[in-house]
Amino acid sequence: MKKARWGDHGQSTVEFALVLPLVVLVVLFIVQAGFVVRDQLLVSHAAREAARAAAVSDTDRPGAAISAARRAGELRSGQISSEVTMLDGGETVRVVISYRSVTDTPIIGALVPDIDLHASVVMRVESAGKHGLQ
Repeated sequence: MKKARWGDHGQSTVEFALVLPLVVLVVLFIVQAGFVVRDQLLVSHAAREAARAAAVSDTDRPGAAISAARRAGELRSGQISSEVTMLDGGETVRVVISYRSVTDTPIIGALVPDIDLHASVVMRVESAGKHGLQ
C-alpha cells in the first residue's frame, strides 16, 4: 500500500469545495429548464382545451376560451392571455394562448429572465347554432 504524502491530506476536500458551486449551478439550471418544459406542455394543453371550448360555444367564444384555458392546468391564471380568431368564414376557430413562465428558482431566477410561451390550435367549429341544430 502506498502512503499518502504529508501535504496531500486535504487535497480532495479542497477540489470538491471548488467544484461544488459549479455542480449546484448546473443542477439548478436543469431544474429550471424542467419547469419551463412543464409550463410549455401545460400551455399546449390549455390551448387545446380553449380551442375546444371556443369551437363548441354558441355565444362568447373568447370568454369560453380563456375560461377553459384557466381551468386546464396548474398555470398561474393571472399570466394567461388568449386570442380567438375565426377563420374560413366562421368554419374554424384559431386560439393562441400566451403565458409568461416565471423563472423563480433560487440563484437561476436572477440570471435567467422570464420566458414567454405560446401555443396555437386551430379547430373546426361544432356549435349547434352553426349547423342549425337546436
